[in-house]
Amino acid sequence: MLAVAVSLLLSIYIVVLIIWIIWQKRSPAATLGWILALLALPYIGFLIFYFFGPHKIKRRRLKRQETRKALLSWCAHSVAHKPILLPENVARIAKVGLTAGGYPPGSCVEVRMLVDGEKTYEAIFDAIRRAERHVHLEYYIFEPDRIGTALRDLLIEKANAGVIVRLLIDALGSKRLTRSFLRPLYEAGAHIGFFHRASLARLRPVINLRTHRKIIVCDDWTGFIGGINITDAEDERVTVDAYHDVHLGLYGDAVEGLQQMFWEDWYYATDEEPPRDAKLMNGAFPSAGKYIVQIIGSGPDTDWAPIHRASLAAISMAKNRVWLTTPYFVPDESAMLVLTNAALRGVDVRIMVPQRSDSRLVTLAARSYFDELTRAGVVIYEFNERMLHSKTMVIDDILATVGTANFDNRSFHLNFEVCAFVYGETLAQALTAQFEEDAVSAKPVLKERQVSRFGRLGEAVARLLSPLL
Repeated sequence: MLAVAVSLLLSIYIVVLIIWIIWQKRSPAATLGWILALLALPYIGFLIFYFFGPHKIKRRRLKRQETRKALLSWCAHSVAHKPILLPENVARIAKVGLTAGGYPPGSCVEVRMLVDGEKTYEAIFDAIRRAERHVHLEYYIFEPDRIGTALRDLLIEKANAGVIVRLLIDALGSKRLTRSFLRPLYEAGAHIGFFHRASLARLRPVINLRTHRKIIVCDDWTGFIGGINITDAEDERVTVDAYHDVHLGLYGDAVEGLQQMFWEDWYYATDEEPPRDAKLMNGAFPSAGKYIVQIIGSGPDTDWAPIHRASLAAISMAKNRVWLTTPYFVPDESAMLVLTNAALRGVDVRIMVPQRSDSRLVTLAARSYFDELTRAGVVIYEFNERMLHSKTMVIDDILATVGTANFDNRSFHLNFEVCAFVYGETLAQALTAQFEEDAVSAKPVLKERQVSRFGRLGEAVARLLSPLL
C-alpha cells in the first residue's frame, strides 16, 4: 500500500514538474534538456529547477517603464538635435537593436580600444580623477584586492570633494566585498547599491539572473564598457597570467545610453529615482563625433534578447568577414545556422575561444560544435597563452562590437548584459588587427580533430546540457 502511494505521489510530482517547465515557454531543446535532467533526479529536481532554472522575472516592469520613459525623454536631446544617418546595410542592424530594446545610435568624438587590465584601469582612473559632477559604476565583480582597494580609495577622494558617487555591484559576483571594506565609502557620502541581494523572499533571482554589466559613466559623456571587471585577476601588473581582455572608452553623447542603462538598474536595485533635473543628463556635449555608437542591453526582463538578435542580424548580413572572440561559446540552433550559412556562402568566418576556459563543462560543450563549424568552412582558434576573456565581433569593415555578453545562452537570455555596436571602419580595423595578433598565440582547430571516444562522449554530454549553461 505504501509503495502504491509513493508511486502515485512520484507520478503527480513528475507531471507537475513537467507542466511547470513547459509553462516557461523556453526553446524545445532547453525544455527537453531540463525535463530529462530533472527526471534523472526525481527527489531534488524541483529544488534544482526552482533555484537554478532559467525563470523569467517581473523586474518591476511598471517602475522600469516609468523610469525608462523619463530617461528616454532626456536621452532624446542629442538624437533630436544631431540625427544619426547610417548606411542602409548597418541601419537594418541598428533597427533590430533599437526596436528589440536597445537605444538609438549616438556619436562619439573618440572611441579608445583598451587591451588588458593595465591600460583599462589607467584610463578609468584618469576619467574618474577628471570627473566634476558624478561618477556612476556598475560591476559584476568588484574584488577587495589591490586594484579594488585603489579604486575604492579614489572614489572616497572624489566623494569627499563633492562629486556624486554611485556604485552598483552584483551581490553574488562581488560577494567578497565586506561591510568593513565599504564603510569608508559610506562615510564619504558615496551611494552603494546591490543587485539581487540575498534574501529569503528573493532567493531564486539571487542565484540566477545576474547583472553581468561593466559600466562606468563620468559626467554624462565619458563612459567605459567591456569585459574587464575590478579584480587583480585581470591586471597583468599583479599577475603574469591575468585574463586577456578588451574594453572600450567612449567619449561623446552616445554615452547617454550607458547612463540610462545604469539609471534603470540603479532604480531597480535601490528604489532611488534618478534626478529630474534634465541639465544633469544633458551636459554641454562636443559637436557630433565621427564614431557612431549604439548601446544595446539585454536581460531576462525582455522577451526579445536584443544583443542576441542584433548580433545574428549582423552575421547574416556579412559579406566578407565575421571574426568572433568569446570566452564561452555555446551557440543555440539559430546562432549555428547563421554562422554556418555565412561560411557556406563564402564569408571568412573565424572564431577564437580559450583553449581551456575557467569552466571545464563549457569548454567541452564548445568543442562539441567544432566539427560542424569546420566542415562548413569556419576557422576556429584556441587561445592558449592566458585565459581569453574578450567578447568582441567584427563584421566586414562596417561594424565592431565590444561588450559583456558571451556567445552563449546565459548571456543572451539569463543575465543582464550590455554591448556597444560601433559602426564604421576605424574600430573594426583595430579589432581585426587585435584578432590577428591574438591568433599568433592560438592553435587552429583541425578539421579532423584527434579526440578519443571517451573525449567525444564527454563533449556530447556537455552539449546535451548546453541549453542549461
